[in-house]
Amino acid sequence: MAQHVRAYEDFAVGTVFPLGPYAMNRDDIIAFAQEFDAQPMHLNEEAASKSLLGGLAASGWHTNAAIMRMMFDSYIDASTSQGSPGIDKLEWKKPVLVGSVLSGRSTVMEARPLKSRPGMGIVRFLNEVENQSGELVCRSEFSVIFAMRGDEKGAA
Repeated sequence: MAQHVRAYEDFAVGTVFPLGPYAMNRDDIIAFAQEFDAQPMHLNEEAASKSLLGGLAASGWHTNAAIMRMMFDSYIDASTSQGSPGIDKLEWKKPVLVGSVLSGRSTVMEARPLKSRPGMGIVRFLNEVENQSGELVCRSEFSVIFAMRGDEKGAA
């Protein structure tokens, strides 16, 4: 049976897509930091314990990469996604410490056809991601462009 491909028309305002769970472990936090954000609070437990974050914490960029993975697994895979023009708002609300398990939701805030690109529409989302204690760790607003159903360029 063919897999359903989610197109622009499937992103009605108010639709909520679940995100996660996604576990953040020590080795991954350190490996990401070594490559992309080599600040002491992301690399060294002793330095991290003395920092404002209070312990070894994932880089905000690592948190966002994990959220991107969760979005892909939830609704971007098997879709007509054409990419994103960017993030409108991004807030890291609490540190994501070793052992944090992230989950949350991505809610469709707005959807409209693109006048400049017939056959495509832009969908604006709100992501709210929490840790295992239900504390909000990241909030973001961003848009994704999707091909409309039947547009050959968007077929998966």
